[in-house]
Amino acid sequence: MVGAGQAGLAAGYHLSRRGSDVLILDAADSVGDSWRARWDSLRLFTPAGFNSMPGMPFPGPASAHRTKDAMADHLARYAEHFALPVLLGVRVRRAWRDGETFVVDTNQGRWRAGALIVATGAHQTPAIPDFAAELDTGVTQSHVGDYRRPSQLPAGPVLVVGAGNSGAEVALDLATEPNAAREVHLAGREVGHIPQLGPWTFQILQRAGRAGATLAQRGLRGRGDPLGRIRPGQLHAAGVQRHPRVVGVRDGLPLLDDGRSIEVASVIWCTGFRADYSWLDLDAAVDTHGRLRHRGGVLQDQPRLYAVGLPYQRSIASHLVGGVGADARYVVNHLLTRHARRLGTSVR
Repeated sequence: MVGAGQAGLAAGYHLSRRGSDVLILDAADSVGDSWRARWDSLRLFTPAGFNSMPGMPFPGPASAHRTKDAMADHLARYAEHFALPVLLGVRVRRAWRDGETFVVDTNQGRWRAGALIVATGAHQTPAIPDFAAELDTGVTQSHVGDYRRPSQLPAGPVLVVGAGNSGAEVALDLATEPNAAREVHLAGREVGHIPQLGPWTFQILQRAGRAGATLAQRGLRGRGDPLGRIRPGQLHAAGVQRHPRVVGVRDGLPLLDDGRSIEVASVIWCTGFRADYSWLDLDAAVDTHGRLRHRGGVLQDQPRLYAVGLPYQRSIASHLVGGVGADARYVVNHLLTRHARRLGTSVR
């Protein structure tokens, strides 16, 4: 398995419980690092009651929105508690088929396996529009993947591009910076919000299954996911100025959909990430848009190749911490039902 985030650990848990020989490879130095590397003030968009991993509840009040470091520590404890076989510091360079097995080439050698689960998610490469290169060189640009705290930015107005969960959270972080009178702009489509009804709200989303996921994708029409933690009015109360989406650059400044330009000192692109499966040297595993060709995490035309942790994989909640467990169980059940005799991992 490639990836030791929540998806990979959940799949590892289910495989280990079934007595399967499993090995989890991850490039990070410690379990949970993908969470620790995010901005300082980040709290999970979902309440603790929906952030449990298979076999281990998330600690704390069910309605609390815990910090990203608490999530990272929970994943580390999870891997240790269940003695999951995670190998850290292992960067996968290429994976391909050789007869009845997969060969996984890494910076620390090669492994052979009867089945391969991709648990790297779909958010590896920052997605920044091409017109960003046309901004004036005096405008400091960064992606949300590199943002940590307001003090990183120069003085002056800042524009956050993308009004989904990340953009809203970062804009609020900037607007509430202590002892700073920073002008904060947030540009992007209105994405709505998930009603604050408690942990069971997200369980309902999960139980809606594939049909719910399909309807949600059609309804969003390419917009960001609805806001989870930020409530209506919070951004306005903090002084964040809302604008329509950024569509280009004019005279070196960000150009809005309504024809206005905004003069800012810095721009933070909260425009998401793209998947990177370039290491998968497997015919027909990826479509023309760079996405895995799967149904419910089962790769089409690629026997014994699976995925966990993808957005809308089997439900609206598939990419959320509390949603990966059910998808991991489904994938493991499919794998062991169809291919149990061909499993096994060995070092080459």
